Amino acid sequence: SFQDGGSPLMEQLIFFHDHSMTILVLITVLVFYIIMMIVLNSCLNRNIMEGQEVETFWTVIPALLLIFIAFPSLRLLYLMDEIEGSNLTLKSVGHQWYWSYEYSDFIDVEFDSFMLPDDDQIFRLLDVDNRIVLPWGVQVRVLITAADVLHSWAMPSMGLKMDAVPGRINQVTLLMNRPGLYFGQCSEICGANHSF
Repeated sequence: SFQDGGSPLMEQLIFFHDHSMTILVLITVLVFYIIMMIVLNSCLNRNIMEGQEVETFWTVIPALLLIFIAFPSLRLLYLMDEIEGSNLTLKSVGHQWYWSYEYSDFIDVEFDSFMLPDDDQIFRLLDVDNRIVLPWGVQVRVLITAADVLHSWAMPSMGLKMDAVPGRINQVTLLMNRPGLYFGQCSEICGANHSF
């Protein structure tokens, strides 16, 4: 099960998942029904495998089903890549094994965020010593890079996951629907002390 959607993007991702799963369940039930009818039916029509209507049917119907899945998927793909005017910019740099953050719209607001030891954590492998504080209802642009190896900056409840690559700056936008405490994680195995 997914976490509750904390952004419009995550709500769209959950809706697309439900849409796709409905289509896939219907296809599975139909295929299972056809297989059971063939297995249990003792009267098999030998001409069923060479009819023009049947060939048209099993060519057109899968194409239509793929279209019903592809159009919402493409719409969501372009929605995820859309960068609008942001009100705040956050720079995030992945290190082995911590993250550095800088609010670039303010002077000298930067800090490092380390994962807490197991005994101090409320949520194991998720709690950090310095948390990011972001406003809700405001478009935030996050610039993501890495200083050493590949990392992946992720906030599952926001529907965000962006690779942090040394020498390259990737960007993603974030819009929170409601205030709250949202956990992020590194989703790339980046070494021995990989911080989730």
